[in-house]
Amino acid sequence: MENEATQGVLTPQLAMLASLEDIDADTEIALPEGYSLREFSECDGDEASWDRIIAESFKDPSISFGKLMRGDPEYRPDRVLFICCGEEPVATASAWYLKEFGEDFGVIHMVGALSGHSGKGLGVAVVKAAMRKLKQEGRHFARLTTDDFRLPAIKSYLRLGFRPVIVDANQPERWKRIYAVLGWKE
Repeated sequence: MENEATQGVLTPQLAMLASLEDIDADTEIALPEGYSLREFSECDGDEASWDRIIAESFKDPSISFGKLMRGDPEYRPDRVLFICCGEEPVATASAWYLKEFGEDFGVIHMVGALSGHSGKGLGVAVVKAAMRKLKQEGRHFARLTTDDFRLPAIKSYLRLGFRPVIVDANQPERWKRIYAVLGWKE
């Protein structure tokens, strides 16, 4: 199994799918004391904050909000969510839409958190918030892609109800290894 240190990325990425049926579109997201949830703002440095969170999370400073997010025809500021510690954005996820999957499907996109805030459940909370946003948009399913070495994220996604979607013949064996490493039953 590749690990984050080697960043061996297998292709294609793993895909996961979750039903939004049990998501309450009006329920508040539980956060630790001192943290709050908000949408992206066009005027307060959020683009730089997003770039910083994603650069650290993906270990890739070349990912740019301007190119990846704002340049997408489906971009809307309300689809980009932040968890903030005080006023500082420290985690993000986006509730995206890709026409290729159809109206029923939303996409959990670009999930990341600053390492100084790990262990507080912020990744789970921001993904829940993105799932809630997808439900508010009328979507019935949430889809995401991830890499094999992102084991803490995969564990969180499984706990949130995401299940593997096999999109390539090499993936059943990859999922079998992931489940074994996580100590989960398939």
